[in-house]
Amino acid sequence: MSAQSEGNYAEALSNYYEAMRLEIDPYDRSYILYNIGLIHTSNGEHTKALEYYFRALERNPFLPQAFNNMAVICHYVRLSPL
Repeated sequence: MSAQSEGNYAEALSNYYEAMRLEIDPYDRSYILYNIGLIHTSNGEHTKALEYYFRALERNPFLPQAFNNMAVICHYVRLSPL
């Protein structure tokens, strides 16, 4: 998470993908997927972010921050000029 907090998103994504490869617990995987979604959100990759938030919620439906971020993206995209 330090790479993510320092803005090194490429390194953070690499670390999260490695964590997904190693982690087997669905609850822990949900937070990894959520964090990947955060990075895609920060990069303006809204479709990818929504995908990862949804995947996180499949493993942990009690992740309100993922629901919130999905709502914010949907609201933002709707109001954005295309």
